[in-house]
Amino acid sequence: MTDNQKNSLAPAQFLVENIELLPKGKALDVAMGNGRNTIYLAKMGFDAAGVDISPEAVNEALASARQAGVSIRTQVADLESNYHIEKDAYSVIICFNYWQRSLISQIKDGLRRGGIVVYETFIIDQAQFEKPKNPAHLLKHNELLNMFRDWRCLRYREGIIGEQKAIASLIAQKV
Repeated sequence: MTDNQKNSLAPAQFLVENIELLPKGKALDVAMGNGRNTIYLAKMGFDAAGVDISPEAVNEALASARQAGVSIRTQVADLESNYHIEKDAYSVIICFNYWQRSLISQIKDGLRRGGIVVYETFIIDQAQFEKPKNPAHLLKHNELLNMFRDWRCLRYREGIIGEQKAIASLIAQKV
């Protein structure tokens, strides 16, 4: 396995740094990609599930989970059209590197009282670097924070991280 392959399977640093804030139970990884974060949650004792539009990514996630010795549940679905997060079903919902404004109300409804959302994705400043560049897929300044202003914000950061990554990261609790 190359270093790039290992890095692509490493969980998001923001998730790892804040894992102690997350209540154990059912966890959902929205737009899970190759499942790196779903697998990490399973390793940490969560009942982890993930959803993604790509059957190839979901199959890769299942294979990686087997290799890691953990069990995850997965679903192939188009988040923009035929997927709905079950109401009050999760202790934790995470989403990394994906932005769909219409999902925020579903994420809020999908968490139980006391549940935690972990969200990290690109802000508008990312357009000066690499992909994504489409403003529809980028957060405006403070947009993520404002979407969860009625929740208890436990962690928030926004700005340029490293050399070519402009992101907002949020952990908030449903009260």
